[in-house]
Amino acid sequence: MNSLLFSELANEQVDLLKALLLLEEHVFEQKTPLPNNFNDFVHRCQQAIEDETDPLLKVQRFLETLFIDLLFIEQSIPPSSGSETYQLTPALAQLCMAPALKVIVIQEIAQQCGLTCDVVFIPKMLMMRIVCDEDYAVIFEPITGEAIDWHTLEQRMSDVEGDPENIVLEGESKTVLLQNYLLNLKNSLIKEQKFSQALRCVDLLLAIKPNDPIERRDRGFLFHQLDCFKVACDDYRYFVEHCPDDPAAQLLKLQLDNIQIENTILH
Repeated sequence: MNSLLFSELANEQVDLLKALLLLEEHVFEQKTPLPNNFNDFVHRCQQAIEDETDPLLKVQRFLETLFIDLLFIEQSIPPSSGSETYQLTPALAQLCMAPALKVIVIQEIAQQCGLTCDVVFIPKMLMMRIVCDEDYAVIFEPITGEAIDWHTLEQRMSDVEGDPENIVLEGESKTVLLQNYLLNLKNSLIKEQKFSQALRCVDLLLAIKPNDPIERRDRGFLFHQLDCFKVACDDYRYFVEHCPDDPAAQLLKLQLDNIQIENTILH
């Protein structure tokens, strides 16, 4: 079922926002319509840029409207985002969005305003890019809306292999953005001990990348919390076998050995 769902989400005919709502509906088991204020945000931004002919000024006006007038600006990344900040309706109502959700929302608003916008990975962070013309693009932080200059971009890219001036920034695919959303939502739900919902995230992540050892480990943990010990042990063993040098693998191996000894004594 999860494979079929993600196959539908990966379909290029399904736009990113609709895919996000389908994921949210699956994880939280409730129908999620598009919030009315999303269309209000789009309309406000469209009005702000409709008479601007200079491409760079149009992007600047869009960012000012979105982050200042519509209050999308935040001072810093929240140290920990609750699961409600991943749900479109409460997140937009309170204007408190987890970064993994915010990049999707901003991209969709920009594209509906006729701007060419995508998400790019600058070391340590996903950032937004709006193309002005063939020569210029604005790259900005989705938290503050602050654009970065060429010198800062060059410094941030210095850890990437190759000459920073020759590195081509590829826009992240819809699958990558949805995967990033699920990974962060899963971690938030685990912190809140909402294990059944977190398990739905893991199942979808495994539909994207079957038998990923980290997700198998996390699925084992969630099954363990839900008292499904047999499946949990199978996932733990898979992780230990495929990541033997991981510090967590050493602890899990001891737990598995103890479980095996206890089972032997009982029989």
